[in-house]
Amino acid sequence: MIGVVYLGSNPKTQERLKYIPGQSVKMTTAYKETASICTPHIRNEHFIVFVEKNVRNEDITAITYIHKKCQNVYLILLTDTLTDEERRIYQKCGINDTLNREASITELNKKIQFISEREGIMFNDQAAKYKILKFKIPLWKRLFDIFFSGLAIIFLSPVFIITAIAIRLESKGPVLFKSKRVGTNYTVFDFLKFRSMYIDAEQRLKEVSKNNNQYAEKDEDEEDSHTTITSPLGDEAEQQMYDMGMESEMMISDEEIMLVGDDFVVAESDFNKQKEDEINNAFVKVENDPRITKVGRFIRKYSIDELPQLFNILKGDMSIVGNRPLPLYEAEKLTVDTSIDRFMAPAGLTGLWQVEERGKGGNMSAEERKQLDIIYGQTYNFALDMKIIFRTLTAFIQKENV
Repeated sequence: MIGVVYLGSNPKTQERLKYIPGQSVKMTTAYKETASICTPHIRNEHFIVFVEKNVRNEDITAITYIHKKCQNVYLILLTDTLTDEERRIYQKCGINDTLNREASITELNKKIQFISEREGIMFNDQAAKYKILKFKIPLWKRLFDIFFSGLAIIFLSPVFIITAIAIRLESKGPVLFKSKRVGTNYTVFDFLKFRSMYIDAEQRLKEVSKNNNQYAEKDEDEEDSHTTITSPLGDEAEQQMYDMGMESEMMISDEEIMLVGDDFVVAESDFNKQKEDEINNAFVKVENDPRITKVGRFIRKYSIDELPQLFNILKGDMSIVGNRPLPLYEAEKLTVDTSIDRFMAPAGLTGLWQVEERGKGGNMSAEERKQLDIIYGQTYNFALDMKIIFRTLTAFIQKENV
């Protein structure tokens, strides 16, 4: 088990850390005492150290000392906000992560559990040296991608030409559509597709998806879904405070924890539920989308619009099989602990959830998609890739617009 140490003198933080399930957090107020505790007594013993932000110069001295004396620590700075300059300074002296100093017991526990479950990665020498975890595509997979994509581009060149001509004849605009997508290691790249929508499609996304997003959960009682917070400011200001996470105080009642802000009170369970709903509805999928052209409907039905991604694969942006690269507005909602594992895997043209979704007729929740992405990242191998490719080729004619 990983040891947990707190360095600071904030009584509210100390009180919350006392109630971390299954953990005995050691409290310290002097950095030399912290370093002494974090000196390993057994091989491969690791520690998480929560450092309460105080005077910057004193913090730098403490963090630098602990980082130098103890190579087996993961340092988390508890702070409100940091300027870009402060962030660079704290990272340079050894801070690995940051967390809001008003973080709830649940949030503190989730952070500890996340690090503990990845102990072998978080504390190895390479990770400690660079502070960055990166996925590297295996050689066998990269060689297969180059061979397969190069051969496919040559074989399908007539289809490329015919499709380009058809798109230009129906509507004005570029033949190829480029969008910023987030792939492996949260790397952003230009994602290529044949244009299947009218040129103002992205500007109309919010208006269309509001009523037609098939992944958004529908509440049976629309009125009840907007009564989570008691606030005199109205729904708009109320939502802004939710988005900003404005927790100024925490009260513990007999039944549950209440989060108290300047102008609102909300149960922690309700707050977490809304955050979970936002994450679950990150994927946007529109049924019978009116933004699609006639040629676009045809090339989407037969997946022809995806063919330019063969050039992305040849370049190395993505792989033949992997997790679907996501638009920025979707990926930014999947940066929580339960979702980031999908980005520690190959980004791909087709993948596990695509073939499973076709098997279900397009009826798959966003949570099911995320879980299949995570499963693929943990279990992928050559045999699984071949199975997914075979299922993709035999099911490329989609009976429904998925």
